[in-house]
Amino acid sequence: MIDEKQFLNDLNEAIDSNKLTLPTLPEVALKVRDAVEQETSSANEIADIIASDAALSARLLQVANSPLYRGRVPIDNLQMAVARLGVRLVRSLVISLIMQQIFQATDDLLDAKFHQIWEESVQIAAISRVLSYNLDHLDKEQAMLAGLIHNIGALPVLAMAETRDELVQDATELDRVIDILSPQIGQRILEMWDFPESLIKVPANFLNLEYESEGGGDYSDIVLVARLQANLNQNTDFEMPNVPAIKKLGMEPEVNIIEIEGVAEDIQNIEVMFHN
Repeated sequence: MIDEKQFLNDLNEAIDSNKLTLPTLPEVALKVRDAVEQETSSANEIADIIASDAALSARLLQVANSPLYRGRVPIDNLQMAVARLGVRLVRSLVISLIMQQIFQATDDLLDAKFHQIWEESVQIAAISRVLSYNLDHLDKEQAMLAGLIHNIGALPVLAMAETRDELVQDATELDRVIDILSPQIGQRILEMWDFPESLIKVPANFLNLEYESEGGGDYSDIVLVARLQANLNQNTDFEMPNVPAIKKLGMEPEVNIIEIEGVAEDIQNIEVMFHN
């Protein structure tokens, strides 16, 4: 069994000495984020930024015409796509494309783990968006982004694991180390990305069943409950714990949101948006 404290020290030292680089936001993502935060940027200005990235441009047009967002008139230009989707969703899509590019490894076991974590992140993002529908003080696109980035700390852990045979060859031990270290590293990444505190808290708390936000439910509550709901949906023997986050969202532990009419279709449509 690997010493996770020593592994964390080695990981932080590798990051501090630039031997292991944390995921960074490319220029187009930084510009989109800054434009969104300014709140005065027009759809045309944001579309001009996005136009410099062909892959992102194609993705936005595709999503704008997807079942989740399409209107009566098909959209064929970026300005209309940004206007239809809204700037917060545009930012989430930018981050999702970057994360898909990051989720890669050379070793087969680690590559499979990257893929698994990405798939789980997409599912949690979709459930998080649905959970936010009845919480007027939270933004549904921000909730979706919280789900998408909640386990981003696993990326550097996996990158570092490529140098450790005991992790490359032992999936169970790799999972244990990720669960222990991902929250701390994820928080560090989002701080580096200058994310708001409401999202920085998400990686730090997504495995903390005792987490209890101040006031109304927050994005950490949503992601925590989304993960529990995912377990409930996938495992018929799973017993939903009565954690504070569920109460914060105004829910009952026995409720399976997937069984609510229309929810499964919404979740599927959101997941498709990130897979195409």
